[in-house]
Amino acid sequence: MLSRIGLLFLTPLYFLSCSTQEKSIDQAPLALDWEMRTSPEYDGSGEIVSLLTISNQTGDTLTAAGWAIYFNGHGISAMDTAGAEVEVNWINGDYNRIVPSAGWEPLAPGQSKVVFLKMRNLRNLINIPRGFYLVSSTYPEGVPLTFNLKPNADLDAYEALVAQDMYQRNTRRINIEEAHRSPVFPTPVSYTWRDDQFDLNGDLVIIAAPAFGSEAAYLQDELAVVLGKKPTLSDSPKEGQSVIRLTRQEGFGPEAYRLVVSKGAIQLEASAPAGIFYAIQSLKSLLPATAWAGGVQSGLQLRGVEIEDAPRFGHRAFMLDVSRNFQTKEQVFKLLDLLATYKINVFHFHLTEDEGWRLEIPGLPELTGVGSQRGHTETGLDRLLPAYGTGPDPARGTGSGYYSRQEFIEILKYARQRHIKVIPEIETPGHARAAVKSMEARYHHYLTQGDTLAARQYLLSDPEDQSKYRSAQAWTDNVMNVALPSVYTFMEKVIDEVIAMYRDAGAPLETIHIGGDEVPNGVWEQSPVVDRFLAANPQVPNVDELWFYYLENIHALLQERGLYVYGWEEIGMKKALVNGRKTMIVEPRFGDHNFHVDVWNNVGGNTDLAYRLANQGYKVILTNVTNFYYDLAYTHGFYEMGHNWGGLVDVDKSFRFIPFDYYKSIVDDRTNIIQDQSKFDRFVRLTEKGKANIIGLQAPLWTEFVSGEGRMEYMLLPKLFGLVERAWAPAPEWEELPIGEAFEQSYRSDWSKFLDRVGEWELPRLDYLYGGFNYRIPTPGVENRDGRLYANVQFPGLEIRYTTDGSEPVADSPLYVEPLDASGTVIFKAFNKTGRGSSVIRLVH
Repeated sequence: MLSRIGLLFLTPLYFLSCSTQEKSIDQAPLALDWEMRTSPEYDGSGEIVSLLTISNQTGDTLTAAGWAIYFNGHGISAMDTAGAEVEVNWINGDYNRIVPSAGWEPLAPGQSKVVFLKMRNLRNLINIPRGFYLVSSTYPEGVPLTFNLKPNADLDAYEALVAQDMYQRNTRRINIEEAHRSPVFPTPVSYTWRDDQFDLNGDLVIIAAPAFGSEAAYLQDELAVVLGKKPTLSDSPKEGQSVIRLTRQEGFGPEAYRLVVSKGAIQLEASAPAGIFYAIQSLKSLLPATAWAGGVQSGLQLRGVEIEDAPRFGHRAFMLDVSRNFQTKEQVFKLLDLLATYKINVFHFHLTEDEGWRLEIPGLPELTGVGSQRGHTETGLDRLLPAYGTGPDPARGTGSGYYSRQEFIEILKYARQRHIKVIPEIETPGHARAAVKSMEARYHHYLTQGDTLAARQYLLSDPEDQSKYRSAQAWTDNVMNVALPSVYTFMEKVIDEVIAMYRDAGAPLETIHIGGDEVPNGVWEQSPVVDRFLAANPQVPNVDELWFYYLENIHALLQERGLYVYGWEEIGMKKALVNGRKTMIVEPRFGDHNFHVDVWNNVGGNTDLAYRLANQGYKVILTNVTNFYYDLAYTHGFYEMGHNWGGLVDVDKSFRFIPFDYYKSIVDDRTNIIQDQSKFDRFVRLTEKGKANIIGLQAPLWTEFVSGEGRMEYMLLPKLFGLVERAWAPAPEWEELPIGEAFEQSYRSDWSKFLDRVGEWELPRLDYLYGGFNYRIPTPGVENRDGRLYANVQFPGLEIRYTTDGSEPVADSPLYVEPLDASGTVIFKAFNKTGRGSSVIRLVH
């Protein structure tokens, strides 16, 4: 069993430095060193003490006034001791500042001083403060500071426990003969190997039914990467020429297909373009990984096979949050190529949030002029506050950015060509700070011009509202005031502009995701606008019913435009008094209105929430946090970036998911053992009606700490493969078995086949496909057994290298082939076939 040990100290990370417009600098004016000192907590508070060393690297004395150090982080405060030299002021969200107190002693050039702070205990790197910058008269726009985190040897002992836990988990894999490996991924409904083979070469012709012209062109482009030239499109191949036929055949489902590889010909059959497209993906899946490296390939032979296939679920979705941290259009294109390759057909595009509005809306330039920019601000009217460590300069990093109208249309076209439905999310009425602040900036702009009508046209907040609340992310001003008529004017404007973009792209649009989650208690309670509204509208009896007033209005707006309502689970819930406290419970009133809901909460008292909503008629997309939240950390390792409030999510969590009885999918993260099923006896089970309302699966990637394409790909892959398999492949045998030995044997067999396919085939393919992906290479598992170090790794096809001289292993370090003596310092690292490595495991004896 994995357990926490003592206090976790930190290792050095990178630092930031830049120059401002006011003054060019060679180094940051201040250097900060952060170190933790007490364990496990301070004075029974549950907090730990940290030492912040401030070093003055300028030629000026840092006096007791005129400066502040800003940073992002939660739960950090100054020590409440006599003579404390600084105060820590929480501002909003995760945004704070350190300012000198009355006891501050001037800090001369070249000198350092230590100040004492408190913070909540650390679990991994995600909990550290970040984004430190100085604001002063010299640096009014803010300048990033050097930031160093001090190491501690106790962390090596903790990481050894993590490595031991991973070793035990990796032993669940059994060896699989190659003959038992599925020919394509995800696993098809059925397949039969043939004795013949197909020679893939440049002298190749594609014959396509007229209905499949777009798919034929796509296949040409894909094979051109492999063959060095495009195959010919023709109806009349030459004698002896190899042929790929795309044939329209009635009787298949909308995404079903048949694929036959034989000597001289490959036959792809389907009734609809989507089916042919997925047959093409399976054909690509037959090719060896190195075929995608580019250049002219010769001598490629595909073993004969017959495949019949169709998806288990029609809604197979991945959600990307680009609001917390932005991703470029080009990276979205690459992501769409990845999703198409693995037969994901829905891209849920989370475009707006508290920390960023990412879509140009003609007529509302403030949404991108203000709402897409994060950086230091004195007024809050020119840009949003820094968040998640993105710093003072909106031109640097991934805190700022948006898609122009034309760029968004290009994304829609790209997705449409790959049979991916893009569902845009406009998060409302909570999680809406970027929109709220943008429209406040617009309001003040027009007020200064004396145009009150224009100022209030799209206003989302009541200037006189004194309501007190704090959102899940600690914002105090992030909720639209739904009693304002201008809220609906705003929503109508945004919805119509989004519809126009889809129309211009020729892309299908069935819904706009309206968010709807995490509206905190306390909103609207002290708003004069709300008071007047309730007095004039007795059909809305109280503040809580404003939620349904909003939903009914949005429902009407969308219905008028032929769209259905889609949102997070709260759109099917309401606040009610349960045992004397306000609690969210299922609200049946919209169950028969084709409301679609993403249900993430399957923890605590909400373990059965998805099933309760489905039984009430809501169309449910299972988005369970315990299995599909890809922003959660892979392991307990301190260096694994990722949240852990909902547990851990590695590739196995998605693979083991059982959609219609997910209680059997919930494991104890400390032991990796399926939880006792009797604890779920009190929870609701799916009815037949409810089962029919489970329409798909979805994995979201929230990006509070996911900056840049490399980190996004790391968090996504290989976790995505678990979702791919469960959303497409037929239900495995073990789903229907009771928990016990037969279940375990069946599961281990399938799990091992899956690991074999991913490790030997899919990960090597991702080294080359679409320029290559920065998938996570798992850290080796290591166990100290009787003075000998035994090592293994999650996926076959990876190598383990080690060193004994304290240096980090490289691709030509000694190869681990047998247990090693547990003496001195031994460092392990896993490598893929291209020489890229995992994080290390350092064992000191």
